[in-house]
Amino acid sequence: MSGRRNQGNGTGDETVVSGEERDYTVRAVERVCSILNLLQESIDGVSLIDVGQATDLPKSSAFRYLWTLEAHRYVERDGNTGLYRLGLGFVGMQSRQLEILRERAHPWLERLRDEFEETTTLAILDGDHVIHVDIVESRHRVRFTSARGARDPLHSTALGKAIASRLAEARVRELLEHTGMWARTERTITAVDAFVDEVERVRRDGYAVNDGEHESDGRCVAAPLPGTRLPAALGISAPAARFAPADAQQAARRLIEVTREIAAQPI
Repeated sequence: MSGRRNQGNGTGDETVVSGEERDYTVRAVERVCSILNLLQESIDGVSLIDVGQATDLPKSSAFRYLWTLEAHRYVERDGNTGLYRLGLGFVGMQSRQLEILRERAHPWLERLRDEFEETTTLAILDGDHVIHVDIVESRHRVRFTSARGARDPLHSTALGKAIASRLAEARVRELLEHTGMWARTERTITAVDAFVDEVERVRRDGYAVNDGEHESDGRCVAAPLPGTRLPAALGISAPAARFAPADAQQAARRLIEVTREIAAQPI
């Protein structure tokens, strides 16, 4: 930002910023804070009109603020509703929220593990990968397992598909173009358009399936978790020989029930 040269005050300061420009900078910061406070207080998201009213900005200016915040991942726009909510740039700042989610989901992971006798997982989107936040392992000697903090691609996992169903299509495409879609197995989806179509099916059915796409001998099912600003999902994974398609369908119905129970108390 350019400043006005101070002439004749004897201070030697040649980059003093005018009072008008200082005031503009403060108002810009205040408006950003107002937008973030508004988003923080909302569970379902806010509209462009809401943001304009809260900041006394015309729609075109409010959109530019939101666009800039979205570019830096502090704001996300729901492609289906057009509503804005806090983005993943605040995940590190929302560690307490994430811990509450983990504590609330863990008993359900245990129940699901006992009901289906297979490994259950809570995961969120962290950057451009799925991160496993909590895992309850199957008691079978042969089982699918992972570790807390493990990261998986978005495109080859049921958890990734389920989480992607909560994101705007443009955001999904951006993530896939950034990470690439390399083939984990011969069944992995490796085309962006095909994955977008698959995510649309997940939105319609309420659950996602990974049928040998991440591990050739594995089958997993996952459901997105509503009621939280964090893009999250619950999943059940098992060897395909023991977890038939009919079993996955049954598990999917149960996962949808459980995610609704968890979402009944918004995080």
